[in-house]
Amino acid sequence: MKSILVANPKGGAGKSTLATNLAGHFAAAGHRVMLGDTDRQQSAREWLARRSRLLPPIATWDMGDDRDHARPARPPAGTTHAVLDTPAGLHGKQLERVLKAVQRVIVPVQPSLFDILATKTFLEKLLEEKAVRKQHTFVAVVGMRVDPRTRAAAELERFLAQYELPVLAYLRDTQRYVQAAAHGMTLFDLTPSRVAQDLEQWRPIVAWADAD
Repeated sequence: MKSILVANPKGGAGKSTLATNLAGHFAAAGHRVMLGDTDRQQSAREWLARRSRLLPPIATWDMGDDRDHARPARPPAGTTHAVLDTPAGLHGKQLERVLKAVQRVIVPVQPSLFDILATKTFLEKLLEEKAVRKQHTFVAVVGMRVDPRTRAAAELERFLAQYELPVLAYLRDTQRYVQAAAHGMTLFDLTPSRVAQDLEQWRPIVAWADAD
């Protein structure tokens, strides 16, 4: 089973947007997908509750009343792809535990000073984790809500250039994500001609996620 963690300790970094759309890509490709949610707010589960049964299915699971959000439950039988959304403040033993359950990590980051500072600390801790150091888990970065014409975008590029990590894409700030999410949908559920520019930005992300 292919498993991908979407993580950044900064709230509002775009984790749920990235996780839901990644799950949507896998579902649209015909895979049996689980979207896991280790966030106590359960944003991804609420999003799934809005999703039409007519769309490519994305599974979740019932963890019970005494669920431990730091320990994602086993995915449903037959799952081929799992995407895990995570809470703000993920660190320490909780981070270590979740890393053992995945093969890849995508870190979303927005082009603001506070996001960059929070992500800097997180990336340094992440790269020290045993699973990452031994390359059992691979890490990549995605810029979220980036306007390439701004000084903030240039600062984000300079920041990410410090790390020997693939920067998969810089996704533009568009209401397409918000509008789709309101209906339990992703870019990959919409008519391609409506979101052609955004799907083009996603090409390197899905190529990295699909690679063996």
